[in-house]
Amino acid sequence: MAELTTFNLADIWEAVCDRVAEREALSCAGTRLTYAELEARANRLAHWLSAQGVEPGQHLGVYLQNGPEYLETMLAAYKIRAVPINVNYRYVEDELRYLFDNADLVGVVHHRSFTPRLAAVVPDLPGLRWCLTVDDGGEATDDDLRSIAAVVYEEALAGSSPERDFGPRSGDDRYVIYTGGTTGMPKGVVWRQEDAFFACIGGGDPMRLLGPVDEPAQVLERIIDGTFVYLPVAPLMHAAGQWTVLSWLYAGGRIVLLPGSLDPAEVWRTVATEHVNLLTVVGDPVVRPLVDEWERSGPYDVSSLLSIGSGGAPLSPALRERLMALLPNVTVVDGFGSSETGAQGAQRLEAGATASGATRFTPYGDRTAVLDEHTHEPVPPGSGRIGRVALRGRIPLGYYNDPEKTAATFVESGGERWVLTGDMATVGEDGTITLLGRGSQCINTGGEKVFPEEVEAVLKAHPAVYDAVVVGVDDERWGQRVAAVVAPVPGATVSLDELAAHCRGHLAGYKVPRQLVVVEEVVRSPAGKADYRWATRVAEAGGVDRA
Repeated sequence: MAELTTFNLADIWEAVCDRVAEREALSCAGTRLTYAELEARANRLAHWLSAQGVEPGQHLGVYLQNGPEYLETMLAAYKIRAVPINVNYRYVEDELRYLFDNADLVGVVHHRSFTPRLAAVVPDLPGLRWCLTVDDGGEATDDDLRSIAAVVYEEALAGSSPERDFGPRSGDDRYVIYTGGTTGMPKGVVWRQEDAFFACIGGGDPMRLLGPVDEPAQVLERIIDGTFVYLPVAPLMHAAGQWTVLSWLYAGGRIVLLPGSLDPAEVWRTVATEHVNLLTVVGDPVVRPLVDEWERSGPYDVSSLLSIGSGGAPLSPALRERLMALLPNVTVVDGFGSSETGAQGAQRLEAGATASGATRFTPYGDRTAVLDEHTHEPVPPGSGRIGRVALRGRIPLGYYNDPEKTAATFVESGGERWVLTGDMATVGEDGTITLLGRGSQCINTGGEKVFPEEVEAVLKAHPAVYDAVVVGVDDERWGQRVAAVVAPVPGATVSLDELAAHCRGHLAGYKVPRQLVVVEEVVRSPAGKADYRWATRVAEAGGVDRA
């Protein structure tokens, strides 16, 4: 039985696995694996990777949708001190080519359905030495498979050893998560595994009730008794999915994964059939379809459900209250954080704040502050001054292959190293932080600053608005005007006059949209983030309902 002496992600997994080997660890689309079975498969893959020459510190791509193979690949990489790199499965060829090159991938584990895209980019990536194909029933020609020298995943595992005979590891081993953001190419956030364990994965406290552990062996003392079932309605290629799944595996819980695209009815059915205790979602893009499905076809049996957590994308107050009204006995927690900070705090929604769209959160501990954008000094609580949300302590080492962005994001202040997020905010007298929006998206209209997220939250509180994104477009008089790209509720119609009148009751006049473009669907990333580049193009080309 493994002793736990480090905060290395593989060491923690192996020590927990030895203590709950016969428990069910994972279920997905009819496949069920115990901790021991998941461990053996991860060991087999780790040996296969080593046989391909994968060395400590080298990067391998995980180009998969949700499934057991995703977790097996992550664990296998950690076991041999390699670094799994999350690949957004919605990327097109140019984005894939950039990511594979920027991350210095030596190989990739991928679903068969993604083979045609891989075949198009592999010739431009001389450093990519191998491709391991997971059969998902997707179509791929024999020529495509031959062009990437594809090896079949299950055959690779079958020919490899299930034994755990790997060398020593360290809390200094790397964990890297690529973040897509909203305006530029993806960036790889580089963490020490020990820091990631505490900042991202909960530090042995997935519910944040006991506080983080003080030493590695305490993780084993916190393995839960009985069964706790966790369902992430998020892709594992997203930070929120990875972090929460690992946190509950380290606690001895059971993970339920749903493959493929979001199916709201299947989510609610799975909660019932798998007796799910905790469900996590990624903001409005996931919660809205779930709420719509419940209102259309519910109620569903959620008697086992204790809590719903949201993270990775904003959850608008209006939608949050709809969810709470449907599930009055379920605790709803709206988390705040990023790939650069880990889990940073939880949102507090004041009574009656639905229309205003105010987002306030209480930081976890005293490591979070709001720093003046120019001096990097903390903004005094209650001053009303705007600054950037920042975090100290256990933070990343920087961005992979990007010293310029690292220098701009990780700064020294007061003798400490801080990571600056893109979120602008103020600090209340009680220490709570009110988020205003992303500084990079701030609209300057007539010399006044408008943060799109504030306007979006108010728009989405209108009963005819299904989704909305707000951007700034050039304006001869104001420099920029506030433009709203809106997807109405099916069957509803919206007009600029109607939405402007709604907004004037909750926002200063300069924040009210002066242009409206109506679309069938608002484009968002798999993480639920608004695609502001797309929205800007649509607004610039739309030109309808302009005031």
